[in-house]
Amino acid sequence: MAFSLRQLQYFVAVAENGSVSSAAHVLSISQSTITEALRQLELDLGFRLLDRHARGVDLTLKGHHFLSHARKILSDVADARRAFSRAETAAVTGRLSVGVTPLVAGYVYADLIARFRRAFPGVVVEAVEDAGDYLEHLLIGGELDVAVMVLPPGRHSPALQTETVEASPYRIWMPLGHPALTEERVSLRDLGAEPHVLLTIDEIAEASEILWRQLGIRPPVAFRTRSVEAVRSLVATGAGVAVLPDITYRPWSLEGDKIEARPLTEELPAVEVATAWRRGSPLSPAAAGFASIAATRHVGRTRG
Repeated sequence: MAFSLRQLQYFVAVAENGSVSSAAHVLSISQSTITEALRQLELDLGFRLLDRHARGVDLTLKGHHFLSHARKILSDVADARRAFSRAETAAVTGRLSVGVTPLVAGYVYADLIARFRRAFPGVVVEAVEDAGDYLEHLLIGGELDVAVMVLPPGRHSPALQTETVEASPYRIWMPLGHPALTEERVSLRDLGAEPHVLLTIDEIAEASEILWRQLGIRPPVAFRTRSVEAVRSLVATGAGVAVLPDITYRPWSLEGDKIEARPLTEELPAVEVATAWRRGSPLSPAAAGFASIAATRHVGRTRG
């Protein structure tokens, strides 16, 4: 039996929400319906997608890989439906200049631009990656049409119009077997003596350091890096723990080592990813289409 779109929808919902019960609540259907759909999906594929435990579920390595395929299939179907209802988008031509911050470049942009190109095949896209401050400069100067950027918490520019793409909460990453994994939520105060790995893009490291000061702790820093994959590998092999937004979370390092994540007991503002353009400037049809596609993006996890 071939798997269905509904089974893929249920699988993605469970993966993003961390449990069958949470997914059932979001989808407004029974847990038994989802459980049976997932059972049939795993039988059809011939491998397990999920590891079940008392707190919910975790993706297996194959489940993690299949998740990206499931999301792409669902995205392609949604794009096909939009193509039939918005055939006029194919007539839009010209150029679109897009700016992205580093975190967006790694975890958001590829999906957005693929969807945009399918909807607007006549538009030539030029993109640049840089820090948020410089992208703001380019937007104000008219050198960029639109940007997708991580907005600094509490420092939204009055010169820019923004629209949230998603808000990604922080969690603490730990290697498999870490003692703190027995807790549903983890306090950074309890990990104050452990080495931390800091991600030095889009003010991610600064968020951790601000929270350290508020808690009166000063954990040792094992490594500072601009690479999320480096953070993933270091955490998975026990070199340290890390506080990162959920948008970057994957349960496996490139070497195949497992990473676990838990919500924090402390309050830390979620990372806000938003489209931005110069306030007061009308968007071109291409830029308006890009902003519309970005507004429909939903990949963030809501567990915790």
